[in-house]
Amino acid sequence: MYQPRLILASQSPRRKDILSLIQLPFETLAVDTEESLDPSLSIEENVTLIALRKAETAACMIEKTGQRAVILAADTVVAKGNRIYGKPADFDDAFGMLKTLQNRAHRVYTGFVLLSGDRSHTECVTTTVEFEPMSEREITRYLLSLQPYDKAGSYGIQDPLMACHIKRIEGCYYNVVGLPLSRVFKALKAFL
Repeated sequence: MYQPRLILASQSPRRKDILSLIQLPFETLAVDTEESLDPSLSIEENVTLIALRKAETAACMIEKTGQRAVILAADTVVAKGNRIYGKPADFDDAFGMLKTLQNRAHRVYTGFVLLSGDRSHTECVTTTVEFEPMSEREITRYLLSLQPYDKAGSYGIQDPLMACHIKRIEGCYYNVVGLPLSRVFKALKAFL
């Protein structure tokens, strides 16, 4: 039986590593889309809309080849209350984000979309994370050592220095890294 190609529409090495855990062949496709947030939409709506834009952009690129494919795209943001933390602009922005994420739980939202022809699946997964307090020196050390400027909220839960400061996590660990693997795998079964 013919199985469609699985395409991960992402440049994220973390998403690629996570998706490889399902042990199915897939390809990656870099897409460049607008990732701005619409203040009139909820966080869940924003991340799923951005993921949909990525998937649709990839679908247009794949369509030209005439091959069947299942496209997976995702977007992740960190939020504390109603404040959304995307990728930091620089060291100062990252430092400020990590300082404000101290001593209170925050949430990580990943919207993902599966798209194949006229079929689609859209979902948002949320995980709650709480840090142990970090001193300004510890924040500076983390930022200078690992430079997490390509990560929402200015941190990677999987980073060695950050892992030492995770007090509690409620929900999918892989969601915090960038792709809620169990939910993606469950949804993907209907497409392959």
